[in-house]
Amino acid sequence: MRLAIIGLGKMGGNMARRLCRHGIEVVGYNRSADIVQQLAAEEGMIPAASVREAVQALAAPRVVWLMLPSGNPTEQTVQQLIPLLEAGDIVVDGGNSNYHDSQRRGALLAEHGVRFVDAGTSGGVWGLDNGYCLMAGGEAAAIQVLEPVLRALAPENGWAHVGPVGAGHFTKMVHNGIEYGMMQAYAEGFALLRGKQEFNLDLAQISELWRHSSVVRSWLLDLTAEALADDQDLKDISPVVADSGEGRWTAIEAIDQGVALPVISLALQMRFTSQDAEGYPAKLLAMMRNAFGGHKVEKG
Repeated sequence: MRLAIIGLGKMGGNMARRLCRHGIEVVGYNRSADIVQQLAAEEGMIPAASVREAVQALAAPRVVWLMLPSGNPTEQTVQQLIPLLEAGDIVVDGGNSNYHDSQRRGALLAEHGVRFVDAGTSGGVWGLDNGYCLMAGGEAAAIQVLEPVLRALAPENGWAHVGPVGAGHFTKMVHNGIEYGMMQAYAEGFALLRGKQEFNLDLAQISELWRHSSVVRSWLLDLTAEALADDQDLKDISPVVADSGEGRWTAIEAIDQGVALPVISLALQMRFTSQDAEGYPAKLLAMMRNAFGGHKVEKG
């Protein structure tokens, strides 16, 4: 089987590598040509100098898999693909797009007879070796065409057809929201352990201990234990945590549905707090406390 991958960044590049190693022919295009040539030399990927050239290297039914940033990059590429594709071809979006956008793009492509699959993709930089968890949304016939690709990318039981167009990215959005809450809980727990200075707790020892038979064991804990084994003080790490956008979408969906998501929503708010270099709300709190109680204000 042959498909094109458009976007060969950290995720897309490793997905191309994994597919090539599993006998899937990959035609690859990236805005930066260096990675295209590197993958061609190292993995036997078929290089393309443009989206058009990548599509022209495919036979019907063509499969074009996008691994691009959400928003305009994905939107522009979908629009660019429409005149290049024919009825029965398949466009897969494996990036972190908003599921509303995926539903709209699916409807747009359907007007031209082109099938659309939104594939929520989890696995990060470890996916090359461990495989990717793939949550696919779309019609059953399109998923059937993609099955050899999905099987190559995922470990055993690591992919599923979760529903119609939009369901894949919706499932991945909720997955990421849960991820926010889990990460926040681990961070707070280890901060509490570190704060009990009279016990002089070894966080590396405890994180490693919890990895074995503990109720809270997980891959996130595995990664945490590995990091703490090298450096428990984290002096070189800035206390700023970015948010990719999916946590925001999850919180908005909760409001739309009227479903209480206090843990996930608060974890998102904590990321916003970490990004606030100015600290204006805290300054206002200090001012108010001084105004009504005469409490001391620390000067910056």
